[in-house]
Amino acid sequence: MSDEQQQTIRVMVVDDHPMWRDAVARDLAAAGFDVVATAGDGPQAVRRAQAVSPQVLVLDLNLPGMPGVQVCKELVGADPALRVLVLSASGEHADVLEAVKSGATGYLLKSAGPEELIDAVRRTAAGDPVFTPGLAGLVLGEYRRLASAPLPAASSNEPKAPQLTERETEVLRLVAKGLSYKQIAERLVISHRTVQNHVQNTLGKLQLHNRVELVRYAIERGLDDA
Repeated sequence: MSDEQQQTIRVMVVDDHPMWRDAVARDLAAAGFDVVATAGDGPQAVRRAQAVSPQVLVLDLNLPGMPGVQVCKELVGADPALRVLVLSASGEHADVLEAVKSGATGYLLKSAGPEELIDAVRRTAAGDPVFTPGLAGLVLGEYRRLASAPLPAASSNEPKAPQLTERETEVLRLVAKGLSYKQIAERLVISHRTVQNHVQNTLGKLQLHNRVELVRYAIERGLDDA
């Protein structure tokens, strides 16, 4: 991603500690991101995010007024294109899974250094799932658990699921195996943007909204074992 492309990425930082919030915003701005807003509590985060429409929300979970997972759920529900990177002091598995189920794209611990954070925001903006090492396997396990829950029965009047192309199915299979978009691009010898396009087309065809639903769909059909 070029510096010019990076500068167009609109980021909002939400944390109830002013010094931490300002430091994160300053680091991201210095790296070339467009920090469009900051917020210190849950209700303020929702209002400001709706007003400025960031592409990436860097979100703490422990917020006054409204918990971070509720902020995430409300904003992603209203705008499925929003990417949420949770930046939390908690590495508790329950917190990670709750964040993922609320719509977060990634989860990074606050022990991460500035370079790691900058890279995480860049990859989150590109649609990659970003997790502190050791948490990615946990999240994939949660995807599998979600996939074991039955979907609502389809009405007989509903049209059949649209057909995916061979390449879309191939990309979907690798997504279900937990590979990042970058890893998929390298595996298939195509560009990162082409992978993103295939994923977006697949989401549109299947009328799904995010990576969690996409992985669940793929696992239910056994594509992760193919």
